[in-house]
Amino acid sequence: MPLRQVLTLAVFGLSVAWFVSASGSEPGPLTRVADIPLSGPAVRFDYQNIDLSNNRLYIAHMNAGQLVVFDIKRRSVIGTLDGFPRVHGVIAVPQLQRVFASATGEHNVVIVDSENLKIIAKAGPIRYPDGLAYAPGVKRIFVSDEHGDADAVIDATTNALVKTIPLGGEAGNTVYDSGSGKILVAVGKKNELVTIDPAAADITGRYPLPGIDGAHGVALDESGRLAFVAGEDNHKLAVFDLSSMRVLGTYAVGRSPDVLAFDTGLKTLYVAAESGEVTVFQENGNALVLKGMIKMPHAHTVSVDPQTHLVYFPLQNVNGHPVLRIMSPAQN
Repeated sequence: MPLRQVLTLAVFGLSVAWFVSASGSEPGPLTRVADIPLSGPAVRFDYQNIDLSNNRLYIAHMNAGQLVVFDIKRRSVIGTLDGFPRVHGVIAVPQLQRVFASATGEHNVVIVDSENLKIIAKAGPIRYPDGLAYAPGVKRIFVSDEHGDADAVIDATTNALVKTIPLGGEAGNTVYDSGSGKILVAVGKKNELVTIDPAAADITGRYPLPGIDGAHGVALDESGRLAFVAGEDNHKLAVFDLSSMRVLGTYAVGRSPDVLAFDTGLKTLYVAAESGEVTVFQENGNALVLKGMIKMPHAHTVSVDPQTHLVYFPLQNVNGHPVLRIMSPAQN
């Protein structure tokens, strides 16, 4: 029988208990739909990106140096691309028929033609390329240079590195906010959320993140004008108001939170941590309500399909093999 645990988490001074399960048969915020075998060795994954226009999920198989292309309709791997040493971030830009992936081992961003899945160019050098965001108005890719304490800017039409923007601290995740038309970057150590004008490629504001240590992961609720920023050093999550540009509250999450995903349809936030703990929140106005937590080995990266509400976890080692675990919100 699968082990069922009861965990306790302090939220605003209150102790909340709930069940943890990844089996699909126990109470919890998610139930398992399928485990799909993935290609490549049983080693670490990193960021993912869903391209709904082509029904694809792109997965950075970091320690394999591969980009995995998964068909979310057929639930099968349709491509395993080599040539991405230490790949971290990935983003699809269907308007340009391009996919951009940060090959940290080569200090550049690799550009792929999404029609034939062939590498067509590389942009750099970038010291430690990590997360990626696309600003559609100016057709530019913004790249978190984590160890270079900067955001790098790539022209998505020419594949040229056009500028490096010093941040004054370690670059966490980089995202594009369509509501403001700005790029947002979490800056660790300084624990700030920095805004960048995509056209000028200049910083327009710096906003403190009180209660957060080691700002890194970022997700947005653009319609609700909220940003969610995780502190990997103190295991906290901040809810940040994009209208007033201030933190509204903080919440406890798993140890060393890494990748965040927000379901825009269900208003549900997933916070995946290096500990394998995935904390699930329901948005309620400008606050979050804890739905529960599950724990899976190496579940530090998550993505969600806002149409089907399915949640994807590439797990590096399940019985000696990598799998893509697909889960669904539990019906309460």
